[in-house]
Amino acid sequence: MKQAYPVFIAKQDKDFLVYVPDMDLYTEGNSVADAMEMARDAIGLKGIDMEDSGIELPNPSNQAQALEKAKQDADIFDYSQGTLTLVDVDFSEYRKKMDNKTVRRNVTLPNWLNLQAEKAGINVSRVLQEALMAKLNVSK
Repeated sequence: MKQAYPVFIAKQDKDFLVYVPDMDLYTEGNSVADAMEMARDAIGLKGIDMEDSGIELPNPSNQAQALEKAKQDADIFDYSQGTLTLVDVDFSEYRKKMDNKTVRRNVTLPNWLNLQAEKAGINVSRVLQEALMAKLNVSK
């Protein structure tokens, strides 16, 4: 699922401070482009954490709603004076990118097939991954 969330970017000294009102996130970058990438990363991480916890992702606010949230949260820093932009995140792609940990699965093979695979120097785990990706019609 792909979403575009409103993000405020405000320059303070040499830093570009970032506020994502819909997810109550704060981050920063050393340039506008870096700030946008940091926002995308923060949104992606929080989004997949929310999904894993069974929490529904918030719908992106419109400009007026985002501005109102930023003004309400201006106790320490007024992000509403910064630049409002949209940052898109494809949560499915982000999950693929970030969730590359391996898991151990037991697979049962006939002994003769296992011996043939070993003799041929075939990595059974890799073949299984490739077969599952083909069957599911997905790629890395």
